[in-house]
Amino acid sequence: MEFIKSKENKLYKTIKKLKTRKYREKEKLFIAEGQKFLDFKETPWAMLLKEGDNRYIEKAEGFTCPKYILSEALFNELSSQENSQGILLIYSMCESSIETIGHNIVVLDRIQDPGNLGTIIRVADAAGYRDIILLKGSVDVYNEKTVRSSMGSLFNMNFIYMEEEEVIKFIDQENYKSTVTALREDAIPYTDIIPGSKNAIIFGNEGQGVSERIIESSHSKVIIPIYGLAESLNVAVAAGIVLYKFRELLI
Repeated sequence: MEFIKSKENKLYKTIKKLKTRKYREKEKLFIAEGQKFLDFKETPWAMLLKEGDNRYIEKAEGFTCPKYILSEALFNELSSQENSQGILLIYSMCESSIETIGHNIVVLDRIQDPGNLGTIIRVADAAGYRDIILLKGSVDVYNEKTVRSSMGSLFNMNFIYMEEEEVIKFIDQENYKSTVTALREDAIPYTDIIPGSKNAIIFGNEGQGVSERIIESSHSKVIIPIYGLAESLNVAVAAGIVLYKFRELLI
């Protein structure tokens, strides 16, 4: 394995730039940190090990990608974790296609928190959904915290990016029944959901919820009742409740 100790190293400089969304999108690469990402079938573009940490040397030999050892100082510059596990993997972004989109899709309107997005990806995967449409203004799927929170589920998903009007038009033209979570007087309890043959299940921004334009164009509005004193539910928790209810009704 090549040992990298200089900040002027070309590979190091390339990977450091991947910490910005603009460069990730340009290079179609992203960083996944932690030993969990050694367990997936996808072949990394590169593997980076921390100097002096020999836990992954043997397992790394089973990967065909280029492998490097970084000095402790350089590794810590790239790591986004306070207590790093000593391994970084660089992956190519997942292939996505609207041509393969299924009958039950998740739509996310301007989700801002990377941890929330990663958790929604993970719970959507667990509940059997494969397609997520993200509206402009949503946090990057390949943000390091999102990647970590998804626990690898992002490898199983088809991500499509759309503008607001574009997604409204798509839902209408493709005959999806759109169900939106909204605090409205005409919203029904999530337990009374009636799925269609094709469903678009929509969740919104942590502070502002789903946009008025999307709410007004939706076929159904649902609410999760609050029985205690909490003011509201975290969007990732709400997504888990609603997506599993849909799954139960679709089986």
